[in-house]
Amino acid sequence: MKLYIVATPLGNLKDITLRALEVLKSVPLIACEDTRVSSKLLAAYDIKTKTVSYHQHSSAGKVDFLLDKLAETGEMAVITDAGTPGISDPGNLLVEAAVKRFGSQCEIIPIPGPSAIVALLSISGLPTDRFLFLGFLPHKKGKETILKRIIDSGETTVFYESTHRIIKSLEKLNEMMPPGADNGRRIVVGRELTKKFETVYRGNIKQILDQLKSDTTKGEFVVVVEGK
Repeated sequence: MKLYIVATPLGNLKDITLRALEVLKSVPLIACEDTRVSSKLLAAYDIKTKTVSYHQHSSAGKVDFLLDKLAETGEMAVITDAGTPGISDPGNLLVEAAVKRFGSQCEIIPIPGPSAIVALLSISGLPTDRFLFLGFLPHKKGKETILKRIIDSGETTVFYESTHRIIKSLEKLNEMMPPGADNGRRIVVGRELTKKFETVYRGNIKQILDQLKSDTTKGEFVVVVEGK
């Protein structure tokens, strides 16, 4: 058996790899985060493979169903709406379940490609030999603890944030910074990476907040914070 974990474009459909296209065309089934979103990519490359939804709200029964299909067909691909499955994404739960159920009988194969984390880190100009990735910040409970971890980190830190919380999160981060520290800590924020309205903001936290407040803040955000 073969389970392919296939990275897909963040926005620009031309970022798909030749190997990813080959796999998506050859497998009998593709598990998608949202079949409606994935249909645009598949249609662009005339891929007619059958799809089934698999996302963060999928039940344990859905995981069992997908594993049954994998056992039946011998091959399956997993994709997310954008980027690499399994990174802040339920794809890792499916992989874990496949490992537990099939062990060495199932070969889990990464088909690498776009990643929002790596995309922004690569143009950040900040140290990238080591970095801390924190996924999406908590909505409320535990948020201050995570922000303090970012402030105290000696390494570059990366996290995701949504349109509705980006300004509040950066304001709270700024509020918690030791006096004077915010002016020296470089921040890079990427919005809608590889898409039509891609924007990269650079500066300290106050400068970034000024830029965001004077601009449209719609979209998905990746934030890179310099270590202390």
